[in-house]
Amino acid sequence: MSRWRFWPRSLAGRTALVLLLALTAVQAAGLTIHALDRVDLQRFAQAREISARAISAWRTVILAPADRRAQMLAELELPQGLSATLDDEPVARLDQPPIPPPIARMLRLDLLGGGPPRFRPREILTGWGDRAPTFLVSLRLPSGEWLNLRISLPPPRPWHSETFLIAFFAMTLAAGLLINWAVRRLTRPVRALAEAAERLGRDVNAPRMPEQGPTEVAKAAHAFNTMAERIRRFVGDRTQMLAAIGHDLRTPITRLRLRAEFMDDDEQRRKMLADLDEMEAMVTATLAFARDDSAGEPTVALDLAALCRTVLDEAADARPDLAERIGYRGPERLVVQARPVALKRALANLVGNALAYGSAAQLVLTGAEGPGRAVRLAVEDEGPGIPPDQLEAVFQPFRRLEASRNRETGGTGLGLPIARNIFRAHGGDVVLENRPGGGLSAVATLPG
Repeated sequence: MSRWRFWPRSLAGRTALVLLLALTAVQAAGLTIHALDRVDLQRFAQAREISARAISAWRTVILAPADRRAQMLAELELPQGLSATLDDEPVARLDQPPIPPPIARMLRLDLLGGGPPRFRPREILTGWGDRAPTFLVSLRLPSGEWLNLRISLPPPRPWHSETFLIAFFAMTLAAGLLINWAVRRLTRPVRALAEAAERLGRDVNAPRMPEQGPTEVAKAAHAFNTMAERIRRFVGDRTQMLAAIGHDLRTPITRLRLRAEFMDDDEQRRKMLADLDEMEAMVTATLAFARDDSAGEPTVALDLAALCRTVLDEAADARPDLAERIGYRGPERLVVQARPVALKRALANLVGNALAYGSAAQLVLTGAEGPGRAVRLAVEDEGPGIPPDQLEAVFQPFRRLEASRNRETGGTGLGLPIARNIFRAHGGDVVLENRPGGGLSAVATLPG
């Protein structure tokens, strides 16, 4: 994992990084080719100038009177890398390695032996100097003196000026910024598609995604809108079917209730009416769960702390025997964006479960501590808890763990699924955790 520590996580970041690295590689290759070509041109120009000045120095010496040769040679303006002296002995010797042919051709040393016979050196010796790469050329005059030329090619300068590299890096930086802007603009539809999918997960009636932009993006948006429409149609058909079933079930339940009233056996009549009440409660809860009425409620600014205290007060009024075991810990005021009725229902379900199965309800609210942090809400009870392998299973509709929970609740097994649906519709979630000291904690989160 450490090898990929600096690898961006987003598609835009990865695309921009790859393009920037490719641009840098291309720029570096082009810069290298340019530098090598400039070095060759510099070598060629330097060699040509040194060759011309060397020939000029020879002609000056050969044409000057013998007593003025040294003076005229000293007055010559020679380029960098070339020095000429008039000596009695040659500096180049036959035992020295010869000048490499490419250097000899570049310096045009063959021109020294050309021209009219009276201008030709009587002898030409070449070799390497003690300090490479210094080349030695000794030319013998008719008088027996030697014109010794010491040639050292100056080091190449691959850059035009001191500001060349600065301009190169500035150009690369500008290209990088342009790449980053272009990539983020081109990948914006991908982010829009992800945001639309997240909205659809929270609200099946979320607005359609605009079908615009490049052909591929428009096709993807159209496919997403088609999928969302099918999901909405499926959910609507299912809700309508369940509503019809619930309506049809209420009629026989009502008839059975009327018939039970005419039964002579009081015990049997009581049991039958209790069963009918339970059936009607299950039908009502099932329809409420299927309709998910909270989806149509608008989101407003809500004081979550006040709502928590209201839910606890109502729970204490409904269960006065457990009022001493109901409490709240948290800030006095905490404003969030939420659907008030739906969120109150979810909190009431969590508190009701804690009282029914754990005989206590301690609500602990923790506010967000910065951007991107979630609001944490925990409802703690003092019950027997839940086996670890069943902590997620209880969120399935109609799932009740009768082996470990109180059987005298009269619930339908929809309280936790409804609460989770509501919190997830707000962008949060609900999970169950066994407390180390005993009891269960329902931990809910909301965006800060």
